[in-house]
Amino acid sequence: MVDSKAPVITVDGPGGAGKGTITQMLARKLGWHLLDSGALYRLTALAAMRQGVSLEDETGLVTVAATLDVEFEPGEVGQPVRVLLAGEEVTSEIRTEACGNNASKVAVMQPVRDALLQRQRDFQKAPGVVADGRDMGTVVFPDAPVKIFLTASAEERARRRYNQLKEAGVDVSIDAVLDEIRVRDDRDMNRSAAPLKPADDAQVIDSTGLSIEEVLDRCMAAAGQA
Repeated sequence: MVDSKAPVITVDGPGGAGKGTITQMLARKLGWHLLDSGALYRLTALAAMRQGVSLEDETGLVTVAATLDVEFEPGEVGQPVRVLLAGEEVTSEIRTEACGNNASKVAVMQPVRDALLQRQRDFQKAPGVVADGRDMGTVVFPDAPVKIFLTASAEERARRRYNQLKEAGVDVSIDAVLDEIRVRDDRDMNRSAAPLKPADDAQVIDSTGLSIEEVLDRCMAAAGQA
């Protein structure tokens, strides 16, 4: 049941700014619900496959999206959000390349996007929700009392991503990572639908050169206004 009075904290920003880590830490510290909006198209595709709904069946996909039985739980420090679909953990399964490809087929259908917009808003429940995404404060929860836009320089975000990939054993150059981030930023900021930008009333926090604890402190100070 949606609770329109339950407080919402939106955390938007470009990839690599630390949104995933910060939203998990905020949700854990506040004891609030967590919404990882970026996972929803992958979850819709996975749920459809499990329910025998064709990825070309727009009407069926709308039903799947509208009734998506999903829960997000903060992972351990340094770990991704735990994703539960119908009570089963699918954290790793939704990150496969196949699931990503299927998600891209689902994401182009406007009726499915509309259904997922409402499904995201359904996360507004007591005691509150911390929503991680790119248009949480501008589109999904425009009336949220606290909106954070978490950013960092492209160079800083490339360094973080490069270190993650190296730790995972992926051989990549930092220049290639930086180029990829710049291309993605340009695409996200200039797209026609819900371009990546801070909401007019968002608090912009630049995490460049800050420790994760310093970023959390600034976000918690903002959360005090919820």
